[in-house]
Amino acid sequence: MRSSISLDPFDIKILAHLQREGRCSNVDLANAIGLSESPCLARTKRLEEGGIIRGYGAQVALEKLGSHVIVFCEVTLGSHRTDDLRRFECHAARYGEIVECYNICGGYDYLLKIVAPGVTHFQALMEQLLDDAIGIVKYSSRIVLRQTLAGRGEPLRVLITGKPSWE
Repeated sequence: MRSSISLDPFDIKILAHLQREGRCSNVDLANAIGLSESPCLARTKRLEEGGIIRGYGAQVALEKLGSHVIVFCEVTLGSHRTDDLRRFECHAARYGEIVECYNICGGYDYLLKIVAPGVTHFQALMEQLLDDAIGIVKYSSRIVLRQTLAGRGEPLRVLITGKPSWE
């Protein structure tokens, strides 16, 4: 879905820089993209008000907080009626360990990203979801051994221009 806000190269630069440096000041942002401060601030506000910028957040180094496990879990439901899908989604949103949930096509219905203190906690969560009787007929888990690429942000130039990144 395309935005109703038209984006020019300065807007793209603002978005790309804020993905990398969300805490930068307007002065630093303006300097980084080659625009004066007032127009830079006006553009940033327009992107915020238009819903293009949803918010700002910290990237937390989970490894510094102690032991944890990241699991990608493929979930298949018994029914694909709209009410059943919504019920699953609303129920999954109640669990803080489920940090991302994607309704997908293919061999299963949902892909969940789960972060838990350990495998035992993850397994207890899955048993609870099954006990909740929200339509799960099958699940398959993939435990992350190490993350090899992270925090890149969205490929804005590719999405906006449609041009491949390798050109």
